[in-house]
Amino acid sequence: MTQNHVTGMEASAVSVLKRAVELDQSSRFQESLVCYQEGIQLLMDVLKAVKDDSKKGHYRAKIKGYMDRAEQIKVHVNQLKEDGKYHEQIRIAEDATGYSYEALFKPYISSTLTEVWVEDPYIRHIHQLYNFLRFCEMLLKASCKVKRIHLLTSQDEQGDSGQQTGALAEVKQSLQAQGVSLELQYSSTIHDREIRFDNGWIIKIGRGLDYFKKPKGRFSIGYCDYDLRQCQETSVDIFHTKHTKTL
Repeated sequence: MTQNHVTGMEASAVSVLKRAVELDQSSRFQESLVCYQEGIQLLMDVLKAVKDDSKKGHYRAKIKGYMDRAEQIKVHVNQLKEDGKYHEQIRIAEDATGYSYEALFKPYISSTLTEVWVEDPYIRHIHQLYNFLRFCEMLLKASCKVKRIHLLTSQDEQGDSGQQTGALAEVKQSLQAQGVSLELQYSSTIHDREIRFDNGWIIKIGRGLDYFKKPKGRFSIGYCDYDLRQCQETSVDIFHTKHTKTL
């Protein structure tokens, strides 16, 4: 491994761990834990590559410090979950980037996740239907075994309701081919936007899944990669409960 490669890995580790500390200081513990774990792994790769004993000692000390902090966060979050007091809030600023569904939901997806409830009144128009499809794709790619997705939304009575019905039927059929069932329900009175995981996490997004801005064009940056897509200002509230399935 070249020195440039090692230097690059170290720079990546510093960047990720700096972000972990910032999230930690903002009490965004689940997100910070993901960054700590990623940064620690990068530092361990650097440790394996360096030959100098003094540098090895330096990296070991750094790794131990970050591992100790990550363990403290795990204990703290688990205690809050046990007490039913966990609450974290993320504020997405106007025009902010880096908030794809993978980035936003990854800290709350675990191997025990098998069932998801989505309540969002605005899964109607074509871009909103694509948002829901991307959300489903994110779940299929994640380190979990989702078997059932529930969608509660409102029916498009003024626009092309056939487009909505047809698109969701196609999503349902496609998910079924992946071994995942989609349960659809419509409500004319639904207002709240909420996503619930059966591992205990509840995520409430002020704008639901539709918090991205329209891209400037089909060939502009952010059209395909949602991490590069600008967002509309919104807030995200995350809770944990041991009784998600009874809600």
